[in-house]
This record gives sequence, structure tokens and C-alpha cells, in this order.
Amino acid sequence: QVQLVESGGGLVQPGGSLRLSCAASGTILSISIMGWYRQAPGKQRELVASITNIGATNYGDSVKGRFTISRDNAERTVYLQMNSLKPEDTAVYYCKAKIGSDYWGQGTQVTVSS
Repeated sequence: QVQLVESGGGLVQPGGSLRLSCAASGTILSISIMGWYRQAPGKQRELVASITNIGATNYGDSVKGRFTISRDNAERTVYLQMNSLKPEDTAVYYCKAKIGSDYWGQGTQVTVSS
């Protein structure tokens, strides 16, 4: 059984920062790709950022230059540093890990509002 547990969401003012974390646990041999997706009300889930086990990264166009993804392979954890947050970043953020199959976390709410 694999579990992904996210943390770090919350309410922040425009221009502020948040750091999300996602820790994987369970019977895991290796994690190839870890990533963050988000889904705003009435919109489809979209890729925010992903990172491979050797550190290659990929970002959605709307977050390039503002968000940074990183991972700690030993801790089986992926992070998302979000800076210069905008109201349009408001969404539920989901962690995803490819461990053979795709696994998803339960989601954490990020709200950017004054």
C-alpha cells in the first residue's frame, strides 16, 4: 500500500509564498517521477511541475519563474516552493508519484486572496 501525504497549503496574500510538501510511504522500490497538479473550481486538473529521480524538471507555463520543485529521494518527499503567488493560483494542489502505477495524494487547498 502506497500513501502520499501532502502538507503546507493555506491562505496567503497575493505576492506571498508557500511551500508544499508531499511524503510517500509504503512498499516502494523506487519513484520515477513526482509532481504537483492543481485543480481550480470549474477547471480541469493541470500540471504545475514535475521532477524525475535524476532531477530533471518540467513546469507549467503559468508558474515558470515563480515556482520551484525539488525532491529528497532518501526521504521520498517532493516539495513545491511557490513564490509571487497570484489569486489565479488558488486551487487544490495534488501530489502525484509514479511508482509503477500512478498514485495521488488527497490534495491540499491553496488560497491566494487579500
